[in-house]
Amino acid sequence: MKVALYPGLPYPCTKDGPAVERQEFNRLRALLENRLEAAFPRDRARLGSELDRLRKSPGKFPLEESLVLRLRRIENLLDRSVREREKRKNGTPRIAYPENLPITEKKAEIVDAVRRHPVIVITGETGSGKTTQIPKMCIEAGRGVDGFIGCTQPRRIAAVTVAMRVAEELGEAPGRSVGYKIRFENKSRRENFIKFMTDGILLMETQEDPLLERYDTIIVDEAHERSVNIDFVLAMLRRILSARKDLKVIISSATIDTEKFSRAFSDAPIIEVSGHGSYRTRTISRDSTSMVTGSYRATDGSPGME
Repeated sequence: MKVALYPGLPYPCTKDGPAVERQEFNRLRALLENRLEAAFPRDRARLGSELDRLRKSPGKFPLEESLVLRLRRIENLLDRSVREREKRKNGTPRIAYPENLPITEKKAEIVDAVRRHPVIVITGETGSGKTTQIPKMCIEAGRGVDGFIGCTQPRRIAAVTVAMRVAEELGEAPGRSVGYKIRFENKSRRENFIKFMTDGILLMETQEDPLLERYDTIIVDEAHERSVNIDFVLAMLRRILSARKDLKVIISSATIDTEKFSRAFSDAPIIEVSGHGSYRTRTISRDSTSMVTGSYRATDGSPGME
């Protein structure tokens, strides 16, 4: 049975011989290859490999139906990926920054560094705005379209409260552009641009996603605490960066060990943020059995129990 490669496109005429038929097949395959850059990276790699296998398939005359159907299937998957990526890009949230935070003065420098470097280290005092503003600067730098901007936190309560704070600053309800995932509670979804989580959750996700292909950016916050999980995350990211040239990593730390972090990632540039902003205090009560109830001080979005 012969089928059209595209709806309305006649099947390559066999009377012209196998060379013409194969030439037409390769032309259509090349058209799909040229569209790969508009798809999500995870689909780009997979569909590109399938197209490469088709290119190397010897084929027969007339072309086997299986080859034509495979090309049609790749076309459908590519169309869907391109449409979803374009929709996600057009749905990027509008970004605004509080003027009273010191990190706002470094916005242009940070956005430029995220675009130009695979890894950057940002250091600053508690209250400078690192935790809440860096994810938004990543969106301004064009990140978050090809995957989540993942933000790790050492504690569960921090992951939850910071996610709520960033969503509030974006003028949205939690769960729309900003989600979170902690043990026993997952408030994230595919449509999120920013995803807060504990560093332990990120480590767990590598069991199903070894190269973290669901993410296009990873922010390791409070890296100066140097817990076992944080050290594992940093070591894992060093390995993943060698396999993923599209991944961006941002290490956020207090003014401790920044040179060590830089050297560990091939002398990554260091951006220093001085000063701290005004404090806002709020009381948060949660009924979840996995959370504690208490009073937390929200400064730059890095809450600590009072």
